[in-house]
Amino acid sequence: MGSLGMNTTLMRTILVGFIREEVRKVGLTRAVLGLSGGIDSALVAFLAAEALGPENVQAIIMPYRTSNPESEAHARLAAEQLGIRHDVIEITSMVDAYFARYPDADNMRRGNKMARERMTILYDHSAAWSALVLGTSNKTELLLGYGTLYGDMASALNPIGDIYKSQVWQLSEAMGVPRVIIDKKPSADLWAGQTDEQELGFTYREVDELLYHLIDLRYSRDELLAKGFAAEFIDKIQAKVQNSHFKRRLPVIAKVSNRTIDRDFRYSRDWGK
Repeated sequence: MGSLGMNTTLMRTILVGFIREEVRKVGLTRAVLGLSGGIDSALVAFLAAEALGPENVQAIIMPYRTSNPESEAHARLAAEQLGIRHDVIEITSMVDAYFARYPDADNMRRGNKMARERMTILYDHSAAWSALVLGTSNKTELLLGYGTLYGDMASALNPIGDIYKSQVWQLSEAMGVPRVIIDKKPSADLWAGQTDEQELGFTYREVDELLYHLIDLRYSRDELLAKGFAAEFIDKIQAKVQNSHFKRRLPVIAKVSNRTIDRDFRYSRDWGK
């Protein structure tokens, strides 16, 4: 993955500074995040603890009854290594109460409900603790649409949304994320035995290389073919990126005035700041 190599020291400085500045600019000093036991949320916790101080970071661990117990154990391991506040809140009763009315719901509906249930908990804790919610979706997931709108894709700010999964591994190594978390197979842990790469049908390292050339370098299809990427793989990934674009946008507002939110009126400088 030479093309996706990065200066981890510089990236660490940028992302730590980003968290510190974005939290403080709104008059706050704290952050809250969901800690799943996976590498993405662990990395964000490490960045946040360095940016704000461990005493100003709260991690919420939210298992469901089918979650792998290893996930909670790894989340606790990361939180305890950092010395950040952490609480465990079971979401089983909340989710099951809803699906008692819809017992035929498939895994996708159930997974989406779990993700959104967890986010409501994070935002409640952010209000109670005067903190901002940190996002934990990486660039690979966001480009592929591999996440739940208003669930795990929701946040006040996201420090890792512009780095690929392969780069998440690199930075996690540099920051001392526990080895057991770095080495485990990525999983949304929505049902027993589920892994991201099995569900997606390709490895993160394979797709990151393609996405880097497709998105960052803006290679055409012919250039990607000449680079050695298979036509079927190119078409499949391009379709995923295009079909999930709606997830990467704010809700589209019908324009009927001169100053439409998020189109003409976007920045604090509009108020002369």
